[in-house]
Amino acid sequence: ERLFYYIAVSLLPLKTLIEIEEAVESERPVLPVLQWHKHPNDYVSTDAGKLYFNSLRTYWQERIDLHEDDDSDIQTALRNAFKRLDNDISLEAQVDYGVPFAHFTPLRAALSGCTACVAHVDREDLHVANLGDSRAVLGVQGDDGRWSALTLTNDHNAHNQDEMQRVLSEHPASEEKTVVKHDRLLGLLIPFRAFGDMKFKWSSELLNRIYEARPELLVGNENAKMLLPNYHTPPYLIADPEITHHRLRPQDKFLILATDGLWELMHRQTVVQVLGEHLSDIQWKKPVSGLGFTMGQMHRLLKERKSRALSALEDENSATHLIRHALGSDGCGSIEPKRIAKMLSLPQDLAR
Repeated sequence: ERLFYYIAVSLLPLKTLIEIEEAVESERPVLPVLQWHKHPNDYVSTDAGKLYFNSLRTYWQERIDLHEDDDSDIQTALRNAFKRLDNDISLEAQVDYGVPFAHFTPLRAALSGCTACVAHVDREDLHVANLGDSRAVLGVQGDDGRWSALTLTNDHNAHNQDEMQRVLSEHPASEEKTVVKHDRLLGLLIPFRAFGDMKFKWSSELLNRIYEARPELLVGNENAKMLLPNYHTPPYLIADPEITHHRLRPQDKFLILATDGLWELMHRQTVVQVLGEHLSDIQWKKPVSGLGFTMGQMHRLLKERKSRALSALEDENSATHLIRHALGSDGCGSIEPKRIAKMLSLPQDLAR
């Protein structure tokens, strides 16, 4: 909900930020430049809107006061936006010990966690900022029409050896066996980078103070009842994104940004294949050689082609098409409606 605003403030020229500040100061309508990414159906915490706005305003005021030139590179701007948002989430939670909002407190937000993957496209320059175990994969089409997948991000979890080394290097040798246990951070968290989850970041003293001041937060939350095990040298979790750059080529056709949920169900090559065929409709248009087919087999094949063509046309939206395949694929390229129905009707405690 907030990240795009922070990225906008990080990227906008100082002249524009000064115009925005002057508009706010004189109570004139703010330029719509910070609203461009919003969709009418996006969830908005109206209760927290004022708090969010004040934090964001402080950020652009600091950029103005420090005379930060707008010639800083995209990578620095993206990194600053991620880290500043996480810092503000942390500060807001520490300032507020009352319960001013009915369904929202900054502390609840700070104690929950979230990964992120953002792409910034500027002509041929593609930058991807990744935090956690979401993934960005490029769909590439060769001269022969075949599709291949190019992964632009690294997962920040125990399966990434470089990330393992980074985490271990940031803590004393005495914690080598406890920092990552059972492929999880302190034995609990799968991603090694994320927004929020302050119980992996704040000092023991601060956490104890907050738990004493807000005992109601611990009701029904087993994980929060005490400090995490082997919690000696926080922070264990960081909100510093890994940023990759790729120069776009004519064969780069589309980019998929998805959480680990998609990549756990489908191999990246399959994802690109499904989407590439959906976009170019080649799956049911390519010619079939008649060699080795009986008339009956050919008839069956053409019937199957026709049904596949109809199902491909069901989804005008590529993301919907991908989700349908992730939930309902039989592993052979066809979709089983019963399987989708079963997946979509999982009880709430199993479905996330």
